[in-house]
Amino acid sequence: MQYTQMGRSGLKVSRLCLGTMNFGPETTEADSFAVMDKALELGINFFDSANVYGWKKGEGVTEQIVGRWFAQGGNRREKTVIATKVYGEMGDWPNQSKLSALHIKRACEDSLKRLQTDYIDLYQMHHIDRATPWEEIWQAMEQLVREGKVLYVGSSNFAGWHITQANEIAKSRHFMGLVSEQSLYNLAARTIELEVIPACENYGVGIIPWSPLAGGILGGTKEKGKRRQTNRSAELSKEKADQLAAYENFCDEMGEKPADVALAWLLNNPAVTAPIIGPRTMDQFTGSLRALDIKFTEEQLKKLDEIWPGPGGAAPEAYAW
Repeated sequence: MQYTQMGRSGLKVSRLCLGTMNFGPETTEADSFAVMDKALELGINFFDSANVYGWKKGEGVTEQIVGRWFAQGGNRREKTVIATKVYGEMGDWPNQSKLSALHIKRACEDSLKRLQTDYIDLYQMHHIDRATPWEEIWQAMEQLVREGKVLYVGSSNFAGWHITQANEIAKSRHFMGLVSEQSLYNLAARTIELEVIPACENYGVGIIPWSPLAGGILGGTKEKGKRRQTNRSAELSKEKADQLAAYENFCDEMGEKPADVALAWLLNNPAVTAPIIGPRTMDQFTGSLRALDIKFTEEQLKKLDEIWPGPGGAAPEAYAW
């Protein structure tokens, strides 16, 4: 397994991150345990979760599954860099969502109980909360760090200026600030190249792409029976039919599976720390490892840009003289 630093931090994580979102709703607990055991066996030490995963409000179903897996012992917790998230609705009462100091404190303590651990390695804000001042957010996160309940703080779905604002205010408080940003990023969705990636590179924030296969559409038509498509991904398949056909021809010429090429393209970007792979089955999980060994020529990268054009680089040059 290949490892890299999480942004500017000293934390080392595997180049692939095991996403646990399907654990519970799509993957049984027994199968989830088997996938996590296999991940450690293969050297994948970075797991991503969220308190809302499991999609039963307030229950944290997925975190509970991970917690019961940790509870089996065998150094499972010690070998794992566990990331989870705060923001989503965990109840219908006021202060049971978003990023108030009260919700951050309660949500963290609840996640710790479900995960059956004393600390969270990477605690991520699942979305920007425009109604809560950064001074309040950072005060809450600083307290969790002082108490040893959180080691690193990350963000998810932030704009470039949010990352800048967050880290500048953290700097003024002599706090480390964000070390990671989890963003939608794949061949078919490259908007973050405009401002999010430049902001992350400037502040030493590692990028963790979610939906690296664009909801499954980059997994290839041959995999359609194996990969579940949402209504949105089915619509995208129709909208981008010509691009997908050209892409799959390109992958055939390379002699590689489309899903592996999509992951390898992300790994080729030095700003990317680890794409999140969210398998429902063991086959989907183990199949993802091929991406670590795929290398591209300049000509192949140029061809991928032709099939899946990005915004033209970083802002403002992407749209200004």
